[in-house]
Amino acid sequence: MITSLVNRGGRAGVRRGERVADVETASGGRLSSDPMELLRRFDEFRSWAAGLAGDVFTDAVDESALGPPVPAPQKVFGVGLNYTDHAEEAGLELPTEPLIFTKFPSCLVGPRADVVLTSNRVDYEVELVAVVGEGGRNIAEKDALARLAGYCVGQDISDRRMQFAGKPPQFSMGKSVDTFGPIGPGVVALDSLADPNDLALSCAVSGEVRQEARTSLMVFAVPELVAWLSRHCTLVPGDLIFTGTPAGVGSVREPRRYLASGDTITSTIESLGTMVNRCVPGEA
Repeated sequence: MITSLVNRGGRAGVRRGERVADVETASGGRLSSDPMELLRRFDEFRSWAAGLAGDVFTDAVDESALGPPVPAPQKVFGVGLNYTDHAEEAGLELPTEPLIFTKFPSCLVGPRADVVLTSNRVDYEVELVAVVGEGGRNIAEKDALARLAGYCVGQDISDRRMQFAGKPPQFSMGKSVDTFGPIGPGVVALDSLADPNDLALSCAVSGEVRQEARTSLMVFAVPELVAWLSRHCTLVPGDLIFTGTPAGVGSVREPRRYLASGDTITSTIESLGTMVNRCVPGEA
């Protein structure tokens, strides 16, 4: 059964199935209650969690109470056009090297948080999120996965009106409004996964499946992304990499299918879990 690191009201929890325990309490104070500190010591956390007896998990999981499992990353990267079918539906050429933008850490929310709609052109994008563990600079592709703490599910919510209001497009702001970065439910270690480079992912809006793909179809796989980013800046524990979205986003459909107040966005990645985020009205 998969064990993950979760954030319960700002305190680190260890989850196994539908039960959870407080990390600091269960470890007798050996490990911190701060999720960010545990990402800096993730190998130790993972080894400790693997040896826990089932009776340690005393509480039922309340996913509505979970915050982002990585609450305060230093850097949040996004990757554009990283699935061939998404580039094709957008009518754009595939990049020859990773197309990187940023999301501000203040946009991050938990797996059951509301998404506040800032216009009538807000879009959904299910994404695998890689969570940096050890990190470093000039990481070789062959070593890249070992420098990660794990993966979680992400939604790269985008206000297309803001994003494409001018030329060139305003990617970072259009993707960084408060609540535009749901992540969760928890950080899952890669050694828990049969193949960390091939996971099914999907997104449904109010029950209608809009996106379905496998992460093996990425143009630049996770090891390539980690190596490329680390050639240009030092990756530190807790940095996040939103690795791109497959075809099916609302902005290129005919007719266009943007999010509306009352919609629910259900984002699922194999072995990592599911997020359900409700859309509510708001103002930019």
